[in-house]
Amino acid sequence: MMKRLKNEASSVRRFKLSYVLLGLAAFYLVLICVKFPEFLESATVLSGDDADVALDVEDDSGESISVFHNSVREYAQVKPQEEDNEDEASPHKKPPKLHYGRITAAILKRQNMERNLSILDSMADEAWTLGSKAWEELDKYEEKGIEMNSILEGKPESCPSWVSGSGAEIAKTDHMMFLPCGLAAGSSITLIGTPHYAHHEYVPQLAKTRAGDALVLVSQFMIELQGLKSVVGEDPPKILHLNPRIRGDWSRQPVIEHNTCYRMQWGTAHRCDGLPSKFDDDMLVDGYLRCEKWMRNDIVDTRESKIFSWFDRFIGRAKKPEVTWPFPFVEGRMFVLTIRAGIDGYHINVGGRHVTSFPYRTGFTLEDATGLAIRGDVDIHSVYATSLPTSHPSFSPQRVLDFSEKWKSLPLPQNRIQLFIGVLSATNHFAERMAIRKTWMQASAIKSSDIAVRFFVALNPRKELNAILKKEADYFGDIVIVPFIDRYELVVLKTIAICKYGVQNVTAAYIMKCDDDTFIRIDAVLREIQRVPPRRSLYMGNLNLLHRPLRTGKWAVTFEEWPEDVYPPYANGPGYIITSDIAKHIISQYRNQSLRIFKMEDVSMGMWVESYNSSTPVQYSHNWKFCQYGCMEDYFTAHYQSPRQMFCLWNNLLKGKAHCCNF
Repeated sequence: MMKRLKNEASSVRRFKLSYVLLGLAAFYLVLICVKFPEFLESATVLSGDDADVALDVEDDSGESISVFHNSVREYAQVKPQEEDNEDEASPHKKPPKLHYGRITAAILKRQNMERNLSILDSMADEAWTLGSKAWEELDKYEEKGIEMNSILEGKPESCPSWVSGSGAEIAKTDHMMFLPCGLAAGSSITLIGTPHYAHHEYVPQLAKTRAGDALVLVSQFMIELQGLKSVVGEDPPKILHLNPRIRGDWSRQPVIEHNTCYRMQWGTAHRCDGLPSKFDDDMLVDGYLRCEKWMRNDIVDTRESKIFSWFDRFIGRAKKPEVTWPFPFVEGRMFVLTIRAGIDGYHINVGGRHVTSFPYRTGFTLEDATGLAIRGDVDIHSVYATSLPTSHPSFSPQRVLDFSEKWKSLPLPQNRIQLFIGVLSATNHFAERMAIRKTWMQASAIKSSDIAVRFFVALNPRKELNAILKKEADYFGDIVIVPFIDRYELVVLKTIAICKYGVQNVTAAYIMKCDDDTFIRIDAVLREIQRVPPRRSLYMGNLNLLHRPLRTGKWAVTFEEWPEDVYPPYANGPGYIITSDIAKHIISQYRNQSLRIFKMEDVSMGMWVESYNSSTPVQYSHNWKFCQYGCMEDYFTAHYQSPRQMFCLWNNLLKGKAHCCNF
């Protein structure tokens, strides 16, 4: 009996051992399946010649820096001026050379292509790649020995005084017409077209108010005077947006809307709905009403007005005849529309009759209107533009860039400074940068090295513009070139670069970010900073509270991009100030890849400050005088200022007056 039990025990041991061996074999097979693709990649690389991709970065000094370029957080890692404080004559460095082994490079490259990148990561990845190519092309451009003076001076182009196009010709160019030298006072554009008949459109917003009935009849079209696009991913500025809505909108009455849009920020809409505007001097545009009267089906003469009309006829009082015209656009009926540039604004005539006038707005100039775009429910038959300027006042950079010693930037101070200002700019904004150099950068605090200012500029797809930018940077010494192709969604990377520069290249107590169309009253900003107790963390600007992301429309923010219902408190992007400890926190988070990045740079800054505020108290300081739209009396910063307005503002300050220049 005992012997049989012993035999049974040995058989159980053999049974368990076989299961263990089978388990090990299965685990081995799983391991082989997991690792085989990597082995296959290695074998593929050994037999191929994939291009190198970098992990180790070697800068010009031979120092090796660990960088991983496939994350959006790393694109601001390159710091063009970080090691050249001693050599201010060379204000920017080329992107570091990237090296490592062929096998590792190819495997990582293929893995990076296969991993799921966010939209922002993908944009940054593409911008970095194109930026590296742009630098290489710029080297070749310079090696060819091309005479820079010929590029800078250009030939004084002679533009035609008129252009025209048929509907078929304009359709081939994506419904755009090029106006070579923009417009001038007296220029006019005449369009002949026919509006489409109304069609049904689904409006989600109406589904909540009309018990599910969200279908509306729509017939509308847009005519826009546009400027040149300066940044990839950013819409060109809309110098005039004219939008006739034949079937009306929320008002349910035919309406003509006018507006402007600069850097994707819309102004306040000016609407004409058939009611005449006031005949006040300050409401007239070159003597014309802003809105003429037309027939409306919701307004009829009252009985009282008819009685008085009968009484006037009875006593023989003369009455001036008044003619009220219908709405100037009718579905399926041809129209002739003329836009004329006057002294104070645009005048719109339809069928030879004045309909509306729209005053020029701050920061928009006629010569910048180099494109005519036509969109929407309309068939265009022909377009004629006449009395056009025959030359552009800022055609060549040489006419804008003033290569004079007195406009050169001072070397970065070695001692601690009070404020560092980083100015976001685009490659072709030569006039904007030159206007800043000649105006508020001449403030005594900047000239005495208490404040340092640098422009942060990314690259442009056009190599000739990059070549001029490099020459401008070499001469003036105030430009930090961030080597990626500029995109609107990647402006946040420039903001990170400003923070990094402000704590590593200079030792500043405060760091300010602004745009190149922002005019800063340096003395007023310094006084406002001095009101804050020293050594207190500060976030100062025109603050927004409880702003909600748009979930629909052209500028929609998806839940993947921003899952929260509201944005954190944030200061408007044209001008805000942070203390250096906040900037150091941002750089620290950025280095350990824990910095959350959002495509709206001002919201990103608010998010970063909120993160820092959770551990260290931050004083939020709000002031309307950091203007978001245009200018206000006694401003700290004025936004959307053209170069001409900047010179006007500076002249006013020299006279001791902080007055706006709303031309």
